[in-house]
Amino acid sequence: MATTDDTEIEQFGETLRGDLIQPDDPEFDDTRVIYNAMIDEHPRLIARCSNVADVITAVNFGRDHNLETAVRSGGHNGAGLATVDDGLVIDLSDMTGVRVDPEAQTVHVEPGCTWGDVDHATHAFGLATVSGIISTTGVGGLTLGGGHGYLSRKYGLTIDNLLSTDVVLADGQLVHASENENEGLFWALRGGGGNFGVVTSFEFELHPVETVVAGPLFWPIDDLEKTMKWYREWLPEQPEDVYAFYLIHEVPGDPFPEEIHGENVCGLMWCYLGPEEEAEDVIQPARDTAEPLFEHIDPMPYPVVQSMFDDLYPPGDHWYWKGDLVYELTDESIAEHERFAEVPTPKSGMHIYPIDRAVHKMDTDATAWGHRDATYSMAIVGVDPDPTNEELITDWTSDYWEAVHPHTAGGSYVNFMMDEGEKRVQASYGDNYDRLREIKSNYDPDNFFRVNQNIEPAR
Repeated sequence: MATTDDTEIEQFGETLRGDLIQPDDPEFDDTRVIYNAMIDEHPRLIARCSNVADVITAVNFGRDHNLETAVRSGGHNGAGLATVDDGLVIDLSDMTGVRVDPEAQTVHVEPGCTWGDVDHATHAFGLATVSGIISTTGVGGLTLGGGHGYLSRKYGLTIDNLLSTDVVLADGQLVHASENENEGLFWALRGGGGNFGVVTSFEFELHPVETVVAGPLFWPIDDLEKTMKWYREWLPEQPEDVYAFYLIHEVPGDPFPEEIHGENVCGLMWCYLGPEEEAEDVIQPARDTAEPLFEHIDPMPYPVVQSMFDDLYPPGDHWYWKGDLVYELTDESIAEHERFAEVPTPKSGMHIYPIDRAVHKMDTDATAWGHRDATYSMAIVGVDPDPTNEELITDWTSDYWEAVHPHTAGGSYVNFMMDEGEKRVQASYGDNYDRLREIKSNYDPDNFFRVNQNIEPAR
């Protein structure tokens, strides 16, 4: 940490409407922890911002005192890039306002919100926007990385539904960014992560989404090759109302039947947006491909499917994850998936998320997100609450990823990366990387915002 005396820190704290938390404060340990318990950083200062003025003050203090500075929204960042050792954390988790305009079908969201906060507000009007698959995920990190989830085949990526932002830049200036104002910055924010500033407000487009037909269908793991080959042929031909991601997991305890607890399975997690009476026709081909070991697919409010995994993955588990974007599930890659299909711990697994249809309607250079022509986004996750299993889950995830990586697009959805270095970041943005570096040099030439999947300024 740069030299900062107690008087300066005291004055900083007095200028904040929120709290400034230091290591000697009783709430420090509870405040510093993030979702992934594998990350154990000890910041020097945590600024719990209450409003935009607090964010501006915190950015100015961090910059003027040469503090390594991280920005925390929901804290789900698997790589731990929402915190920093011996530096400043700008914590946005108290900024949780949500305002829905049902006539315009838009929602304004503050950066401390989770997607559960947004779903709660928008569902009252029968509306939703694209997010992920766990409602405790923070809005800020998921959006800035690109964002995909149950609605993506119909409504695109989260960034495709982002209409405008308010951003505090590295020089402390607050600007508005949209298609008509600070257009270059807005382009970069849509997928470029936290490299360009602190977003203090997101405006999203909403869509009519109320009741969906959703839930899991599991096959015995021995059916992996057959079902994954069927999935790769079946899914791309389905209309945009059909969403199902492919999974490899161990069946957890309740609410699943006791006789299948602990079974290693493959399967699908469904979210069908079309007419309820047509859902059975959509699902039946999966049953015909291989006999399900279990299924529970029902009509449900959209927020219910969004929160279905929340209890399975509470804060405090140890996570190690890696991902890749995938053009095609080749026979060779399927053989590798089959080889690693025995998960090392009950919470570990592999997901293949579809990102076709609406995602493909935009050109690759329309936003910072690279590889618009990819068909899937793959995530391999090693997860366990026991810290003694860190090596086990890390080795399985890394070995699995090394085996399938040669059969992928080469880059990843940046939110599915650990801290993997510049070459991986560059591969993930592809042809958009050089433009991102130029925009970085315009808005953050000194790379103040570098605790992220970092894009260095062009020199």
